[in-house]
Parts: sequence; C-alpha cells; structure tokens
Amino acid sequence: MENKIRSARVQKGLKLREVAECLKVDASLISKFEAGVRKPTREQIIKLAYLLELDAHDLLVDWLSNQIVGDIGYGNFALEVLSVAEEKVKYHTKEKLPLQESDLALILQEIDVAKAKLEKHRDLDSYRIAQALELEYTFESNRIEGNTLTLKETDLVVNEGITISGKSMREHLEAINHKEALTYLKELIQKDYDFCERDLLQLHTLILKGIDAKNAGIYRNVQVMIKGSRHLPPQPFIIRKQMEDLFFWYEVNKNHLHPVVLAAELSERLVTIHPFIDGNGRTSRLIMNLILLKNGYVIANIKGDVENRMRYYQTLENAQVDEKKEDFHLFIAQEELTALNRYCSILGI
Repeated sequence: MENKIRSARVQKGLKLREVAECLKVDASLISKFEAGVRKPTREQIIKLAYLLELDAHDLLVDWLSNQIVGDIGYGNFALEVLSVAEEKVKYHTKEKLPLQESDLALILQEIDVAKAKLEKHRDLDSYRIAQALELEYTFESNRIEGNTLTLKETDLVVNEGITISGKSMREHLEAINHKEALTYLKELIQKDYDFCERDLLQLHTLILKGIDAKNAGIYRNVQVMIKGSRHLPPQPFIIRKQMEDLFFWYEVNKNHLHPVVLAAELSERLVTIHPFIDGNGRTSRLIMNLILLKNGYVIANIKGDVENRMRYYQTLENAQVDEKKEDFHLFIAQEELTALNRYCSILGI
C-alpha cells in the first residue's frame, strides 16, 4: 500500500506538502504513510484514493489486510484465525443472499444488451428526443412528490414560461427548478466530474430555489418523520457522519458494482439518511440518474401514478426497514430496462 501511494503521488507530480494540505495534516505524516511507519485512517485512505486517482476499493482491501495481519501476526495460529473468520463471513453472506439475485442478474444482462444496441445507433439520437424524455422525467419525479401539473402544463411552464391558472407558485417552481437541476447534472457529466458532496448540495440548492432558501443545500438540524412510512430518519446530530460514510461507500464501490446497482444503492442510502428538510426524493433520484448517465445508460424514469409510486415507496421501505435491498435494486433495474427499450423503440432499432 505504501508503495502505491508514493508511486501515485510521484506520477502525478505532487509534493508531500500538497497532499498534506488536501488531507489537512502535516507533511511529515504523509511521509510516514509512504514509509509504512504510520497507518492512515479509513477516511484518509478514501481521500488519498480520490486525490491520487487510485482505486479506493483495492487500496482499502490492502489497508484492511495490513490491519488484520498487524493484529494476528503470522504463523499457524494466524492461518487458523483467518480460516475461522472466512467460514463465518461465508455463513453470514449466504444468509443474506438476495432471494431474487438470479432475477436481478438476468435483468442486468438484458440492460447491458440493450445499452450496447443503443450505443451502436447513437447517431440516430437527437436533442429533441432527449429534451422530450427529460421533460417527462421532470413531470414524473415531481408527480411522485404530489405536484399536480400535467405533462403539457409542465412543458408550458419550463419551456414557454407560461403561468398555469389554478396551480400554486410552488408547483411552478418545482418544475422550473427540476429542469435547472437536470441541466446542471448534464454539465457535470460533460465535464466528467465525479460525484461529490459539493455537487449534491448544489443539486439540492437548485431543487429548493425560491421555495425554501433557508434550507436549500443545507443538512437539516431538526428531526423529521415521513408520513405513511415505518422508516424513521436518523437524528440530525449524526447526519454529517452518515453523509461522510455515504461518500466513503461510493468511493469504495464505484468501480466494483454494476452501475445500475450502484445508482440504485446510492439513491436508497441517500434518501434513507434523509439529510434535508425537503427535496430528498427528487435529489436522490437525480443522483441515481447522474450515475446512470455518467456510465452511458439512460434516465430511469419512475412513473408518478398511484401503482408505480406505491411500488417505489414499498420497495424503498423494504430496503430501509427490513434490509431487503434486492427488492429496490430489482425495481430500479426494471425501470432502467424499460427506459432503454423505449429509447431503442423511439430510434426504431
């Protein structure tokens, strides 16, 4: 691990002082990391991986293996401990295997086949198709949250600047804001930026622009409850730590999970933390689609009608309360497959 860190730093032309400034530590500590005299913390490993463009998963595995060897040492006793630990891990992993894992695996295969077909015919794509599908996404994502604008009314509001009689100012702003947030999301993809806290907060700021300026882009400092849900979001004093863990999880898994599962899991984890007073659902779905679009997939547009909304909330609650994450992963995968097949149908392929 020490050699990986030093080699990556040298290759990027970074001085010890520059790395230290990013980690907010003394340069001598970075030198000790590279010499193997001191071990970085878990958080420092993630920051080093991000800064030096190393695979966080591999670096963390290396770091943890060093920790384990440091605790149990070498020899026959160490091998016996590792053997017992391995059996325990296998047992608990087997216990938690998704009941629908084969279904999910099959759908992911279908998704990748459809994605490959779409990529061969991207020349048939057009701005107008993307614009129409993005409008549908804005309409449906807002409809999930109770917005009563129709698809046509949403179009008139966001593209023509027309005010709809009988609809609230908030509903107008929700449509306009979502379109702006989606535009910002696409800019991130074009610049090839990776997902980070700054982007999350900016997306949330856009979602609540003109609606709740006080709480836009700010983690909540009060406890909340979700109507009709068994899930109780965490207390506000642990939100920042849970958000740090969320970004840590993303860095470790972003190159090792199927992008559709990564997108679904990241969205579920974010909305489960429920870090904001309002706008958590829209923001979590934007983040989900950021991951999908970044990896060459299309927008997974969850419909806001009663049946689909209930299925969305039910599978989400299964993940939050009963730890049945496979239900939610499967639901999102099915939505993505539907979206890909529809896109191919529109292009006539």
